[in-house]
Amino acid sequence: MTENLISMISRLILADGTIYLGDSLGNPGETVGEVVFNTAMTGYQEILTDPSYYGQLITMTYPQIGNYGVNKYDFESRKIFASGFIIREYSPMVSHWQADKSLEEYLKHYNVTGISEIDTRSLARRIRKKGAQMGMISTSDDSNEELIAKLRNFPTLVGRDLIRDVFTVKPYTWRIKDSTEIDSNNDKLKVAVYDFGIKYSILRKLENYGCNLRVFPGDTPSEDILRWKPQGVFLSNGPGDPEPLEYAISSVRSLLGKIPIFGICLGHQILGLALKCKTRKLKFGHHGANHPVKNMLSGSIEITSHNHGFMVDIDSVPLNEMDITHINLNDDTLEGFRHRNVPAFSVQYHPEAAPGPHDSRYLFEQFINDMKEFYA
Repeated sequence: MTENLISMISRLILADGTIYLGDSLGNPGETVGEVVFNTAMTGYQEILTDPSYYGQLITMTYPQIGNYGVNKYDFESRKIFASGFIIREYSPMVSHWQADKSLEEYLKHYNVTGISEIDTRSLARRIRKKGAQMGMISTSDDSNEELIAKLRNFPTLVGRDLIRDVFTVKPYTWRIKDSTEIDSNNDKLKVAVYDFGIKYSILRKLENYGCNLRVFPGDTPSEDILRWKPQGVFLSNGPGDPEPLEYAISSVRSLLGKIPIFGICLGHQILGLALKCKTRKLKFGHHGANHPVKNMLSGSIEITSHNHGFMVDIDSVPLNEMDITHINLNDDTLEGFRHRNVPAFSVQYHPEAAPGPHDSRYLFEQFINDMKEFYA
């Protein structure tokens, strides 16, 4: 599978005035978002369809992207949620037995604007030094000054409620056609899933561990969750700043002690806020599939998958009520906690790891055990 590409000049404009010239990738046009970088070597299809990337322009630091194409099996949601895509070298030649589209065709299908032939090493270094910032990809004929002025009128992601644009509009029961990993030793446990931007791999993994899943919109009141009579509540990943999500924080707070809770990523931050912790924005976030995390309970080191720009402030954790269970070894930030008095725990990273390693999938077993013990 190969493509005949006619290059169109495109520009990446950063809020600090930096300009990168490159080739248009995907749908020509203009798009704005927070520029972040992801260090994963593979998994671009899963990354693009992760709703946690809503509002962001994703930079892949691996030098060549697109060589295994796109297939119908590796979607993590109903569409591409990333605002744009930035890469060094695009591979027009696709070689994979499951591929049915090229990356270029995939981006065009969802009207996503990207740019290639960018010095992504320089861009990643700039983000690391100055922090994540708003950016624009454009194929327009406007001057650099006009584009910079237009870009600076766009708000940052801080203080914005982004999850209403990504979560389901009505509850649904999750079913997969082919589940070869289901643990037949587990009785089916009813789990209510708060969708703040859920990935399909999380739902697959919960079902594989023997859970009957009902997915609810992220603004569902707690009483509606309890009316379904679940045996556990899962708090999903999602995009943006957790602090504006008071409706979700309030609902989770009212569920504490009534039912076992497991949160990841944004769900981890919402649980932290429900427990009176504080959150803050990271300088350039954690985005990748190779972040080392130390399990403080076992002493083991897990290589983990991350995608978040905010975190729970480790100094705000009340150590008389909560145990810190996981620490990021790159920057010593909080990666997980467990409450001592109620069945609630969470991690900042993605234990389903799609893409990424499988070191942390034991956390799903921990959730299963919490539910069984709570109702024993």
